[in-house]
Amino acid sequence: MQHLAEGLRLPTNGLDYAILAIYFAVVLGIGFAARASVKTSLDFFLSGRSLPAWVTGLAFVAANLGATEILGMAATGAQYGVAVVHWYWIGAIPAMVFLGLVMMPFYYGSKVRSVPEFLLQRFDRSAHLLSSVLFAFAAILIAGVNLYALSIVVEALLGWPQWLSIVVAGFFVLAYITIGGLSSAIYNEVLQFFVILAALIPLTILGLKRVGGWDALTGSLEQSHGENFLTAWGGTGIGDPNPLGANWLTIILGLGFVLSFGYWTTNFAEVQRALSAKNLSAAKRTPLIAAYPKMLIVFLVMIPGLVAAVLVPKIGTPGSDLTYNDAIPLLMQELLPNGVLGIAVTGLLAAFMAGMAANVSSFNTVFTYDIWARYVKKGRDDRYYLRFGRLITAIGVLCSIGTAFLASSFSNIMGYLQTLFSFFNVPMFVVFIIGMFWKRASMKSGVWGLLAGTTAAMVNYFVVYKQGVIDIPSEQGANFVSAIVGFVAGAVVMVVVTLFTAPKPEAELAGLVYGTTSPGMEEAPSEGDDAWYRKPALLGWGAIVLAAACYIPYSF
Repeated sequence: MQHLAEGLRLPTNGLDYAILAIYFAVVLGIGFAARASVKTSLDFFLSGRSLPAWVTGLAFVAANLGATEILGMAATGAQYGVAVVHWYWIGAIPAMVFLGLVMMPFYYGSKVRSVPEFLLQRFDRSAHLLSSVLFAFAAILIAGVNLYALSIVVEALLGWPQWLSIVVAGFFVLAYITIGGLSSAIYNEVLQFFVILAALIPLTILGLKRVGGWDALTGSLEQSHGENFLTAWGGTGIGDPNPLGANWLTIILGLGFVLSFGYWTTNFAEVQRALSAKNLSAAKRTPLIAAYPKMLIVFLVMIPGLVAAVLVPKIGTPGSDLTYNDAIPLLMQELLPNGVLGIAVTGLLAAFMAGMAANVSSFNTVFTYDIWARYVKKGRDDRYYLRFGRLITAIGVLCSIGTAFLASSFSNIMGYLQTLFSFFNVPMFVVFIIGMFWKRASMKSGVWGLLAGTTAAMVNYFVVYKQGVIDIPSEQGANFVSAIVGFVAGAVVMVVVTLFTAPKPEAELAGLVYGTTSPGMEEAPSEGDDAWYRKPALLGWGAIVLAAACYIPYSF
């Protein structure tokens, strides 16, 4: 991401800063309130598995409302038009439903405390250790992206130096996670969800009003950008040129299947929220409840991007100092009065802090349980691991501050994140999906599948794409292709290795392979009624149907 335009400063006043101060005070207050419930390491890392579904559901979607969601997706709307809906209705909803209905019974029922721990049970220690190291590394890199994005926004909007923005935001995230653990992070994410909505809804409404309504907006964009700008699939035929640099096949396979399922089903920053639910039914409903606001949030980031393309025709054009990443800040400067402006700035900060907190809280869990307690300091008492969890949280935040400056070397944070997902999430997904649905998959196939998938995705990106071996039109297109290549390579290697190595004993696969059950996968007793919102299958299919219905106006 490039720095926001040098002259872009918001006319903030004392009222706006007061709102910001109140928000930070509430964030720390929630951390201190949650501290009373943290008595064991399970309380610190997984909230004691005690939270209701509506809390974990909102935290699940808020954990994803980070840098890419607010700035990145609005920028995508300004640059590519309504094609941004692909990242939601193809690139999120189906995978979230799959996680809730198919994968959560395995995660929650097996009583694992992290995603890598599931691989330990299904494969062996080598697969577990490699996945733990890869995930911990990726979590710190992604947390750094959120810190960097926050810093350049604050630098441009409020005038703070970039290093100060990074340090201050890192301190607050460190404070409330260290004090209150995952419960603090989750309850703050619920708060942040509503603060973010309070920032985006006025921006969307006032933006539409400024351009004369939806009809005037679409008419102006069709005249200036062409009709394909207002359709989801326009120009995506194989061989047809389009700004996205991807055709319908790579969108469906690369984004809709591999990247999407790889992120939503194996990214512990998300899965951790569901694992903190109070029973299996609540865990299954967590991503399904999150799917409903997720499919509607696209309008709150897409429409401001479209409005910016009309109000600021020079945005993103050669010779202009305004990049597509300026879309949201430009509209805030242009449309919002003081007070509402303070809420909007607070919403942006909340978004970045939510994204960082999600990754830091998942990092400390994986590092403590899956690396330190398993391979370094075994058999210590629970208080030791609770203290170490707080220490590694501080170390993780410091490392995130370092990777925030690494992220500054990339021209686009959204492309950077998609690259990381293709490297780390996709290989883990292929190992999960084959191990979960193929009983014969051997113990050694897991680690070799991870290695092959990660290596193939990196070779495709750094050699095939960056060195121009094959002409791929854009970085986003290259990420889609890298995801497909990583998935195929991991799957092929797993099959080959399985043919020459021993399978896991069938008695040890109960509850780990589809079609088998264990006592932990039994449903919890009913909570008192048969209301529709307690039925995960109904919630899931409802989300799919609603997302499909939303897609119709954008498909033609």
